Amino acid sequence: MNNGLSSDRFYRQRASDRRNWIAAAIIGLLLLIFAAVAGRMLIVNHPLKSDTIVVLAGETDRRLDRGLQLLDQGYGRTLILDVPAAAKIYAFTELQLARKYIDSLPDAASIRICPIEGLSTKAESHDVEKCLTPADSNVLIVTSEFHTRRALSIFRHELRGRSFSVAAAYDETQFGVDWWKHRQWAKTLVDEWLRLIWWNLVDRWH
Repeated sequence: MNNGLSSDRFYRQRASDRRNWIAAAIIGLLLLIFAAVAGRMLIVNHPLKSDTIVVLAGETDRRLDRGLQLLDQGYGRTLILDVPAAAKIYAFTELQLARKYIDSLPDAASIRICPIEGLSTKAESHDVEKCLTPADSNVLIVTSEFHTRRALSIFRHELRGRSFSVAAAYDETQFGVDWWKHRQWAKTLVDEWLRLIWWNLVDRWH
């Protein structure tokens, strides 16, 4: 009788272990699939013809170049360049440097600067709102490729009543979809996923 009970327990344990191994294998496979596509999931690059183009603050060389390219291609009638209001480079503020640079461009008349006080994308969206005109109902956001999904979600949530699309500015020194190939790419991916999760679970509800 005891041998029968022991045998029954043994087979039940083996069945339980088998289920656990299958569950672990499925979870591992799902994690591998997520890891393979995690970089691509951050990127949204679908620019639409708009009333104005907004270049978000940061990575000024890549983002602004992409914004000017889209302006030349007719994706917007005007371009708004976000510039941190309090930031300085040596004796000059970023606002002063931005104005000097914009004045040197052939499209200077179509470009205006938006001072940014906020330190987050959510706060930046409200600073941008102050710089938009009533005619700017369709807005094309330009930002770094890894930031596109979160930026688009934030602007659509925070600035209701306007239509937004987004264009990616690529920088291979900072990010690539094959994030496991470079340490900096991996750091950027982890940081952006943490910010995206925080936005969706916490920040968007405040």
